[in-house]
Amino acid sequence: MCPGERGKRRRPGAASRTALAVRRSPPRGSLDPEDATRGRTRRWSGVSDTTGAPPAPTAPGPKARAGAAARPGRPPLLSFTLASLMEEVQAHSGAIYLLAAGEPVLEIAVTAGLPRAFVAPWERVGLSTPIPVAEAVRERRLVWVGGEEEMARRYPRISVVLPYPFALAAVPVATADTVYGALYVTWPGSHPTVLSDRERTELTAAADRLAKRLARSARQQRPLRAEPDLPAAPPSGVAGTLGTVEAARMVGRLPYGLISLDLHGRIAFANSAAADLLGVQVADLLGTQPWVSVPWLNDPMYEDRYRAALISQHVTSFVALKPPGDWLSFRMYPSTTGLTTRISRARAVAEMVGALPRADAAPGSRLVTISQLLSLAGALTEAVGVQDVVQLVADEVAPAVGSQALVILGSRGGRLHVLGQRGYDDPRTVERFDGLPLAERTPGTHVLNTGVPAFFESKQQLERLYPGRDDTPDGFAAWAYLPLIASGRPVGTCVLAYAEPHVFPADERAVLTSLGGLIAQALERALLYDAKNQLAHGLQAALLPHSLTPPPGIEAAARYLPAMHGMEIGGDFYDLVPTRPLAAAVIGDVQGHNVTAAGLMGQIRTGVRAFTTVGQAPEEVMRSTNRLLIDSGADLFASCLYLRLDPERGRAVMARAGHPPPLLRRPDGRVRVLDLAGGPLLGIDAEATYPTTEVSLAPGSVLALYTDGLVESPGVDIEDALVDLGELLAENGGQPLDKLADTLVRHSAAAQERVDDVAVLLLRACPDG
Repeated sequence: MCPGERGKRRRPGAASRTALAVRRSPPRGSLDPEDATRGRTRRWSGVSDTTGAPPAPTAPGPKARAGAAARPGRPPLLSFTLASLMEEVQAHSGAIYLLAAGEPVLEIAVTAGLPRAFVAPWERVGLSTPIPVAEAVRERRLVWVGGEEEMARRYPRISVVLPYPFALAAVPVATADTVYGALYVTWPGSHPTVLSDRERTELTAAADRLAKRLARSARQQRPLRAEPDLPAAPPSGVAGTLGTVEAARMVGRLPYGLISLDLHGRIAFANSAAADLLGVQVADLLGTQPWVSVPWLNDPMYEDRYRAALISQHVTSFVALKPPGDWLSFRMYPSTTGLTTRISRARAVAEMVGALPRADAAPGSRLVTISQLLSLAGALTEAVGVQDVVQLVADEVAPAVGSQALVILGSRGGRLHVLGQRGYDDPRTVERFDGLPLAERTPGTHVLNTGVPAFFESKQQLERLYPGRDDTPDGFAAWAYLPLIASGRPVGTCVLAYAEPHVFPADERAVLTSLGGLIAQALERALLYDAKNQLAHGLQAALLPHSLTPPPGIEAAARYLPAMHGMEIGGDFYDLVPTRPLAAAVIGDVQGHNVTAAGLMGQIRTGVRAFTTVGQAPEEVMRSTNRLLIDSGADLFASCLYLRLDPERGRAVMARAGHPPPLLRRPDGRVRVLDLAGGPLLGIDAEATYPTTEVSLAPGSVLALYTDGLVESPGVDIEDALVDLGELLAENGGQPLDKLADTLVRHSAAAQERVDDVAVLLLRACPDG
């Protein structure tokens, strides 16, 4: 059959007509042997087989493609192949990828049937990218995706951007020893979910022929020329769209609006009724996209409906509010050349509420909008620890997708581990998750091991796929198991439970899978934070005294609270050194909130103990500690308060280095701030001196030592804070010291915010000591 006869017997789409145009005007050249064996008489530019293996052809760059239409010469190899293949298998769009020079990257060389903007996110993709064309190249096989649901399950990244019903086949373009790239074609959502043997044969044969031609071009060292894409040409004017003047008059008399959009969404025709309904002159509509020229249609949802209609080739519709209160109904009828849109006033109450996300969407499906997705992403970035993530998922994600309960699972030692749950009245119902070996066949372990989400719309479906097991807590009827993959590795599983049987349409599965990625990133950060937090607490606990051993006649109590932000580790410290017959107490604060500050704090505390043990006087202990800090080479300073206790004589000798003054509560309940002499912060001046002050400690007196985190807070005057602290001490000073310490740190204004660490050391002279 000659090309002309083939064209008469079939009504091809845009890409098919392009292929026929190429066939009817073949350039001069030698007969292609592969085509001859198939009973065709196509001609190709003359390239003869030669020996040698020069580099494989690569995709032309963007600048080369821009000028492709103006370049004469050989026929367009890639465009010709793609258009011919699309005609043979009745596909409505496709593209050819070629390997980039010297990179493991695929680049789009030519597209057909749809604007290139639809596949812009995949203009250049790495060979490891989880999309069909890259997989086809990696595994050297045909990759078939039979529909929207399969796309959402296997390639959620694509499904999130293109959540429409369509089928896709990708084939590697390769010879026995060289890979040149890949091609793919798509069909509308009405295509059967199984690829026919004829289609499979046509696809692989076309890819093989293209690979052989590219190999010949490479051997001839003739680089590929840039080629134009092959979307259908936009209709030119009313006559080109409607065919006759009379047809245009007929459309003009219709009571509802009609507009014709090309593949790029540009308006090629609009009748007067459409202009009246839209409130824009016909002349201002032509050549524009409706979501650009009509201000109240400037919403991504409306452009999404146009994309959905073109990709799925299904009739789609939506309702839009024209200010101030007119609801208009838009119904789009697609073809391979564009789409026709009917516009009318929406009368039905259901329409005025709003259109379904998609014409064929399942009833009751809940979708997370882009704005909700961004909001959820922002909320998850605020999560700090694992329990914060669990709470945010319960508060934000679960309500958005209609779930009533959830479990977050992690893995440790080859077993599942419950990190948190919400929505189960009896926590024991989730215990069956905890400790399950990852090698055991359950929904939770399968999702974690494979990284593929699992959706169970009913209890029966779960039991059919996992007979003899019930790893899902009682009381729920549907479940979504989402793999939490971050940085390419599984960090856990999120199980969302539904109280009633729940249908998971493909678009909802895609949204849930994407949410799983956001949760995974937050969970990975939270797990790392919790690990660091445990390390910080362990270090802090190791550096501070495990217990206090006061001398006879003295009671002691201490508290330490980390700051509420950051690593929760700082340089605040305290200690009580029991030397006979005297004892020494110290409290201090090293500048900074990090491991360095904590380490330096440990050195200072050790130094104070050593200098006290050898019998140095208080002023000497301070001078020696100051030199120790300077000699360490650290660029940090420290405040410190040191005192030598003599309970038998009822007195204390104190030395201060830039530290907040202590408070003394006398037995009669009066409190005063001790104005002590002192010197500069430790670590500033090697020659600094630290004078001492002697204070009387009558039986029943309470001495309160603290760091500045207890009294300093943004917006609070330090004098007012000291007054409040003194009142607390006066009112509660008769309590046992442990209870008094809790009262001080709990009710201090600064302690409520805790922008800094807080350390408190309380000493009481025993009345009968």
